[in-house]
Amino acid sequence: MGPCRRGGGALRQRRIVGHAGQYIEPVSPHRVIAARTAIAQRAAQAVPGQCEVCHRWGWARLCTPCRLRFAAARARCARCGLATGTHLAACGACLLAPPPSQRTVVAVDYGFPWNQLIGRWKFAAHTELSAMLADLLAEAVRHDLALRDLPPPELIVPVPLAPERLAERGFNQSWEIARRVARQVGTPAHAGVLERVLSTAHQIRLTRAERERNLRAAFTVPAAARGRLAARRVALVDDVLTTGATAREAAQALLRAGAAAVELWVLARTPAPAAA
Repeated sequence: MGPCRRGGGALRQRRIVGHAGQYIEPVSPHRVIAARTAIAQRAAQAVPGQCEVCHRWGWARLCTPCRLRFAAARARCARCGLATGTHLAACGACLLAPPPSQRTVVAVDYGFPWNQLIGRWKFAAHTELSAMLADLLAEAVRHDLALRDLPPPELIVPVPLAPERLAERGFNQSWEIARRVARQVGTPAHAGVLERVLSTAHQIRLTRAERERNLRAAFTVPAAARGRLAARRVALVDDVLTTGATAREAAQALLRAGAAAVELWVLARTPAPAAA
């Protein structure tokens, strides 16, 4: 089913907010986004389809050769998730200025083919890709937990969208990943623990300093949600990590509200400029 067009059967203006405000389901004759996702997922289980990367026919959205080629585990800095030549507890930058999150787990680098797929998923409402992308992060998380011989954190929280951005996009991509990863690792996820109280400008073309100014005091934990955080290890889930400004502000908000520790789980990490 293609994107909803204006005209006959156009999207009505009334919208329903669900899952603690983390997606907006369009009210249309076919409930376009939700229906397309459900139908696509059922179809993928019942009939063969094409790999989203190489377009070979098979039974998975991501074929095994493409997974091995483009989503293989890499040595990274354990604090910020940047790819390194060897596994490091902390890279030089993290030793000088440690981030508030104790650990960062990354599924893939933000480059081909993931930048294109994530762009389609986020900006063209291809929510049928959510499960495939969440599987990549869940696999990275399970691998990391096994290496550390640790149980998963006690709570999973998505980076929230401001209401205006949520209305523009129709769903929160971080929640789409977080709730699926939560099921796979057996940890509860909650979308209402962290709120974005400032509607900030798009971050894509901003420098690190501009992003940090843009996000100051952007996140808060509602008083009613603080009990969920008290003395708990929390995994903060986001789709793309670039400068770390968003993750830093969100993690600090969780720690101020009583979380014992925060680790960051991200689908894709933008490589350092020299490595790009």
